[in-house]
Amino acid sequence: MHKPFNILQAAILKALTEALFHEIDMKITPDQVVDNIQRQFAQFHGNMPREIGASLVLLCLLMGGPAFLIAGPAWRARRVRNRLERTSNNLLQDIGKIRGVVYAGYYGHWEGDSQKQRPNPVLAQIDFALPADRVRGPADMPIAPFHGRDLTDRDILGPGDVPESAGVIVIGSGAGGGVAAATLAAQGHDVLILEAGGHYPSERITHKEADMTARLFVDGGLQNTRDHDIIVFQGRCVGGSTVINNGICLRVKQPGHTHPMADDVLAKWAALGAPVDEARFMGAYEAVEKRLGVAPIAPRSGRNNGTHLMTGWTAHAAATGDPQDAAAPVTWFSKNYGPRSEGGAGNAECAYCGYCNTGCPYGRKQGMAQSFLIDARRKHGARIMADAEVVRIRWKDATKDDCRVADGVELKLADGSTHFIRATQGVVVAAGALASSRLLDRSGVLGTGLDMSLNISCPVVALMPGQVRAWDEDQMATYVDRGDYLLESHFQPPMSMSTLMPGWFGDHFERMRNYGRLASAGVLIPADRQGSLINGGLHFKLRKDVELPLLRRALATLSRVHFAAGAEEVYPALARGQTLKRGEDIDAFFSRHLREADDVTLASSHPQGGNARNADPGKGVVDLDCRVHGTTNVIVADASTFTSCIRVNAQLTTMAMAHYATAERNPFT
Repeated sequence: MHKPFNILQAAILKALTEALFHEIDMKITPDQVVDNIQRQFAQFHGNMPREIGASLVLLCLLMGGPAFLIAGPAWRARRVRNRLERTSNNLLQDIGKIRGVVYAGYYGHWEGDSQKQRPNPVLAQIDFALPADRVRGPADMPIAPFHGRDLTDRDILGPGDVPESAGVIVIGSGAGGGVAAATLAAQGHDVLILEAGGHYPSERITHKEADMTARLFVDGGLQNTRDHDIIVFQGRCVGGSTVINNGICLRVKQPGHTHPMADDVLAKWAALGAPVDEARFMGAYEAVEKRLGVAPIAPRSGRNNGTHLMTGWTAHAAATGDPQDAAAPVTWFSKNYGPRSEGGAGNAECAYCGYCNTGCPYGRKQGMAQSFLIDARRKHGARIMADAEVVRIRWKDATKDDCRVADGVELKLADGSTHFIRATQGVVVAAGALASSRLLDRSGVLGTGLDMSLNISCPVVALMPGQVRAWDEDQMATYVDRGDYLLESHFQPPMSMSTLMPGWFGDHFERMRNYGRLASAGVLIPADRQGSLINGGLHFKLRKDVELPLLRRALATLSRVHFAAGAEEVYPALARGQTLKRGEDIDAFFSRHLREADDVTLASSHPQGGNARNADPGKGVVDLDCRVHGTTNVIVADASTFTSCIRVNAQLTTMAMAHYATAERNPFT
């Protein structure tokens, strides 16, 4: 096995492991933790292992250099504690990132290769049962595969089958690319889909979190903004982020599901110069929802953690008497699982194993690789290439009506070879908000990567008086739309939970030992048009007069909801791991401990904008039909076209936008 961390870096990892677990009953050795980390990072794409390695060396120097490696664990633990107490926030973030790597190496420990695996001492320590070991009653969905809906290797072109040309080249196979490809192929276009990541059908997905995050996520799930304030999760595989998300399907406006006092996103787009035909856009939603079988999830799949949020919110809203609280929809998520066929053999309903974010090994989620890509390939003859990264779009020498015409794309395969594929009709860019902006920038399109938005999430964990077993259900089951922010139930498997769990040393260990007593939810706040790409990296700052006060208010509300549901104490995702006690002044707590973005762990799975729709070429990269301004045959069909932040989960609206851009006309004429 290739080891991405050298002898010195591995020694630093071991020293930090011994410090973080000092006087803790470790069930595997520090050497095993380091081996686990080496194995995980050996599967990464890109430069993240190198970045982490450099951070390790810098951290060691700040902790005392050679003395940190030579001294005993007790001295190291004191050294880390002292540094945490007096360090700057920027350094605290670097320490926090390495902390997460170490905890992932411990709680991501795996014995054997099967789904059931051998007895795992780490998982036994927190009383966690893998899905194959769980006992389900007659009223439960069995945890079993639903076969036959995946793309197979026969559907994927091999590296030796690079075509010389295609009618339409679709770059990206996720929510936007999958829908655009299927829609265009159904119109009779010769479609070629190019995906930078690999092909992982359900049978190749396991519950080994370390492997799946390394293989399926951009930068192994460690992609972050330039100043490390925000982790940005994105998929890198056939099907894109639809493989590693929770299947949530929300419209930007829908009675009963959207707060009546929330901003009207489509009206805001129109005011910014980017109107949509609302009837046609709602028709796009309907078409996508019909194909995916979108429906509210069954309450049994969120019976513990999901109902915890609903119970707590109901009690909280009754106590506040706030009309905005009273008007908030409190309901179950609608998702692209199924279809549901109660009692029948065709029931593909979610088996709520709790591992959505590392892919569904049971074939029950209808991501792009189980729906629109299947349609494009098997019904309409589209071709699909995996491990095929598009470097840039190449333009023809001659213009048409003073507009540039795409000639094709330059492609790099996993073996390092490069190729040119001609597009005889056009190119669809749908690689996601960040990758699409970078690609268009490399291709000479001006103005990309500006006015980017994020839906920013932040978790809050609660210790309950008794067993909750939140891990034995759907990761995200229920939500509250409060109008200015959302509250969403969520719970993670052990490795992921350990990295987001706040706290250090024994505090973190005890919180993980109480894994079965934990409930968890997160806030989701909009950060509208505050980001831009600089040298390919996302620069994104939260405003001290807009997003930070909103974040404090949302976290305070969620903490009150946890207490209203019976929590004994609450663990907001603060970098220093402070505990919020029952009866404490919650507003004062967050005013004291959350003063800037790097005081708290923030993440986003919903980057938007960068190539915004606008009728004015000076205000947007694409026109109202999603065609790149100044070109004849380049369409953008993903969330990068969103003119402002949509506030809710972006999956369904991304699909609707791709359908809207390609369904009712030939976009290349």
